[in-house]
Amino acid sequence: MLKVYGTKICPDCIACEASFKKYGIGYEFVNIFATMPDFKEFLRLRDASPAFAHAKEQGSAGIPACVKEDGEIFTDWEGFLKYQGLEPIWPEAADQAKAEIAAQCDLRQHKARGDMGSDQR
Repeated sequence: MLKVYGTKICPDCIACEASFKKYGIGYEFVNIFATMPDFKEFLRLRDASPAFAHAKEQGSAGIPACVKEDGEIFTDWEGFLKYQGLEPIWPEAADQAKAEIAAQCDLRQHKARGDMGSDQR
């Protein structure tokens, strides 16, 4: 069984979980935002594994992160599915999460520039 580290607000994590459910891939989901011990467990994994080098170089969190029973770590969940002849799915909930993140980023940029009207504060 896979162990998948992610969050319930990450678009890729939502799509990964939906795809694994659709194809009956056994996994345990660890929501790294649920508890501090879960978050620290993920950080220890991320800090120690070269599997996260590319994510760190790009400034991304590296989730969803999947750990196989043998300890192998991978973040390319779509490649994992395609290797097995399965097509990843992208549910509407993932699009919604992506839109919410974009809106939050836009709001932060406006606040940082100080170009928001008083009705938007």
